[in-house]
Amino acid sequence: MTLPYLTASLPGTGGRLRATDDDFVVEEVPAYLPIGVGDHTFLRVEKRGIATHEAIARMAKALGVRPREIGYAGLKDAHAVAEQTFSIEHYPIDKARAALVGVIGVRVIDAKLHRNKLKVGHLRGNRFRIRVRDVVPGAADRALAILGVLSAQGTPNWFGEQRFGSREDNDAVGRMLVRGQLVEACDAIVGPTAVADRDPRVAEARARYAAGDLDGAASAFPPSHRSELAVLDALRRGRTKDAAVLTIPRPTLRLLVSAYQSAIFNRLLEQRLADLGRLEPGDLAFLHDKGAVFLVEDAAAEQPRADRLEISPSGPLPGTRSILADGQPGERERAVLTEESLTPEMFNVRGVGEFEGERRPFRIPIGDPEVRDDPDAPADAPSLLVAFDLPRGAYATAVMREIMK
Repeated sequence: MTLPYLTASLPGTGGRLRATDDDFVVEEVPAYLPIGVGDHTFLRVEKRGIATHEAIARMAKALGVRPREIGYAGLKDAHAVAEQTFSIEHYPIDKARAALVGVIGVRVIDAKLHRNKLKVGHLRGNRFRIRVRDVVPGAADRALAILGVLSAQGTPNWFGEQRFGSREDNDAVGRMLVRGQLVEACDAIVGPTAVADRDPRVAEARARYAAGDLDGAASAFPPSHRSELAVLDALRRGRTKDAAVLTIPRPTLRLLVSAYQSAIFNRLLEQRLADLGRLEPGDLAFLHDKGAVFLVEDAAAEQPRADRLEISPSGPLPGTRSILADGQPGERERAVLTEESLTPEMFNVRGVGEFEGERRPFRIPIGDPEVRDDPDAPADAPSLLVAFDLPRGAYATAVMREIMK
């Protein structure tokens, strides 16, 4: 995934991210704290080296419940140490703690009762603490200069590489689902793609699928490849490809469609990058403190608020109830949707569900940025420690790619 830089004129630090899971630490900042009474147990959990849905699957198995009974506020990186909250209804705290002892990749930090289930979006944001290894000399000064620009102008609110997957094709598969091309989606999920798999076992499994060897493909995929194995199991039981692809758990299918929405947003953000904080007549400006949008009629009158990062231009995640901008911003949005031959009705996706759509700011503010040299790094392999807050839905990788170049 190739994206431009807002700070292209400033040299980066270089270096490596995620040499270990401990190099990337994220702490969820909740929208509210459990009050200590109610029918829902809120579990504050440290998740290490696994994706949020994998953590939910392991917790559900240990607790003896269905994964959908476990609530969560947001998704966290797999290759990281993440502290986040999950909820489960009518499950005593002591029983939940005992059941989760020994679950690999999951450690309960705290547990309290609350009156409602935790739902997606019930968080203020996230605090990131990141180690960048093997940086260039003078990396701290370079990072501070870049963070100075990002703090003043806002950080481009790109959807990061996590959204598009290790093979960088989640959006392409989501596009197929939106178009009802389920057979093509089946082949794209299980078969080879343009980006080679890092794991030779997975590459072999995909090659066997392409050759028509379903049994061989099923035996070659590692257990962690749940989607591929679900499809293969259905195919081996005689299901058609279009039916087999819909045996993938719905949350995973929804992530694929979301990736397609994200790719469209990224295209529109790239068009605005040169004037990231400048409002235009017809913009739907995003209110950062409220999460709402309003129509900009007098751009000059509203620009001072944008300069203070109180409001920002926004772009669409298209859906059945998409609200598009007016004026030239709206023309650009409609041009992209027309190029993709998209209509709102197409986002009521067969077997996956409805995607209503929403507006997303083209930039986001950074909170409390910190940079320092890593005192524990060897002299011949210096590391950099970077920390900052981001609002919910924003990617730390959008900040780090600017810093590292």
